Amino acid sequence: MRINSFADVSLRLLMVLSSTPETELPTTRELAEMVGTPYNHVSKAVLKLRQMGLVEAIRGRSGGVRISAAGKDATVGRVLRVLDDHNDVAACQTDTGECPLVHECGLRGALNHARESFYSSLDNVSIYSLARKTPDGPVPVMLTTSRPG
Repeated sequence: MRINSFADVSLRLLMVLSSTPETELPTTRELAEMVGTPYNHVSKAVLKLRQMGLVEAIRGRSGGVRISAAGKDATVGRVLRVLDDHNDVAACQTDTGECPLVHECGLRGALNHARESFYSSLDNVSIYSLARKTPDGPVPVMLTTSRPG
């Protein structure tokens, strides 16, 4: 399965923020540089994550973004169900219109079931635990939250 780029950016932001010390509040612009994504994309992702209650945006001179308590407890499956495309996995279209097998074919349903199984397999994986695991052990906070410049 492949997730859309918006969901990918959002998951990366949550992972970075879950590794960021609570005393640090990176700005959206700093987060964009940390995850290597254009500022506009990160701004939209932060807005959606805030609407979902997964991050908090603090305004003002010393403001920035931090992960919320709900964000720390969020699972990858839950986040993907909201942020990933919900279009049918199979388009069931031909160059001339609808596939002639669409009414008797079980492919669309089977693929949609596979997508839900994919999400379900990630319901036990928290963002918080992902951000701290690498093949060599915990993610060093300094590496994930180093400020550009």
